[in-house]
Amino acid sequence: MRIVQLIDSLEAGGAERMAVNYANTLLSYTKFSGLVVTRKEGLLKDKVKSDVGYLFLNRKKTLDFKAILSLRNFLIANKVTHIQAHSSSFFMAVIAKIFIPDLKIIWHDHYGKAEQLNDRSYFLLKLFSLFFYRIISVNQILKNWAEQKLWCSKVTYLPNFVMFEKEIEDPFELKGVEGKRIICLANLRPQKNHDMLIDIAYEIAQEFPEWSFHFVGQDNNDDCSQKIRDKIREFELEDNVFIYGSVSSVQTVVEQCQIGVLSSVSEGLPLTLLEYGKASLPVVVTAVGEIPSIINENNGFCVSSGDKYAFSQGLKQLINDEILRRKLGEHLKNKVETEFGVKNIMANFISFVNHGRTSI
Repeated sequence: MRIVQLIDSLEAGGAERMAVNYANTLLSYTKFSGLVVTRKEGLLKDKVKSDVGYLFLNRKKTLDFKAILSLRNFLIANKVTHIQAHSSSFFMAVIAKIFIPDLKIIWHDHYGKAEQLNDRSYFLLKLFSLFFYRIISVNQILKNWAEQKLWCSKVTYLPNFVMFEKEIEDPFELKGVEGKRIICLANLRPQKNHDMLIDIAYEIAQEFPEWSFHFVGQDNNDDCSQKIRDKIREFELEDNVFIYGSVSSVQTVVEQCQIGVLSSVSEGLPLTLLEYGKASLPVVVTAVGEIPSIINENNGFCVSSGDKYAFSQGLKQLINDEILRRKLGEHLKNKVETEFGVKNIMANFISFVNHGRTSI
């Protein structure tokens, strides 16, 4: 198998990070592993290993013939047999298959609004799914949806994974008091519900003024971002809530924190949660997407989406009890290592792609 990952950008999002992870990891499993970025490069470009075949298309419009020709030539030159198209990049993958009929398309669905699938627009996706060889969904809800809505019979649920080897990253120092930091690793989007976290941060600041919240993730400087900043100022939380935007040194940032949080109203299987587990962070998260299958009373606090009281109570317990933090963090790390380590996921991936098994 000679395989290429296809992704629209290399900004620091979950789908983008998984595309890079697959490209890097498959170097050890396949004869050729490549990564093609269609529209925009970003912070994650530095994470791509030098042995990965890399191409940036700089696609400017829907039918960009220069980009299409570049992709075709790259695939032919490297004798690529499979293309793993992440999220919306399936469009370019199907265009490539028109020129290379033997190309096998694996569509990797990272859709982050699993609780709102009724609102998902999929007419074009359904048509294009006729050309798909396999579909990988990042949670069971998306797998069921693909089986019901799309015209590809070979579908499996395959969770995201994290790399446990220590990375060498650029230094990045967080603000706030050392040993008293809470991190939310999530792009500034309404789906992630930072608004609720600010309400909780205000409550925490009254009781634990030295503890601080750190928002790390893509900031588009849009209305959502502005509302978050305005609310921080309104609540006078400038010394308790900090916004950093995207960072490339995710591991370095997470390791400076003591608690990880996610307050999302919808999710797929958030890579962020696995990053928290990798760093042995105890967590308070909302029960959306695949999160309840990972977090239980033995390794964290999982509360109903929008339940501010339960969320803040879980945080207060962790703040007050360092032994509990350490215990839950270690349990989560063990679960992530066992169930979301690279070896198991790769074995299942290779088997699914090569032999067409639709169950793990």
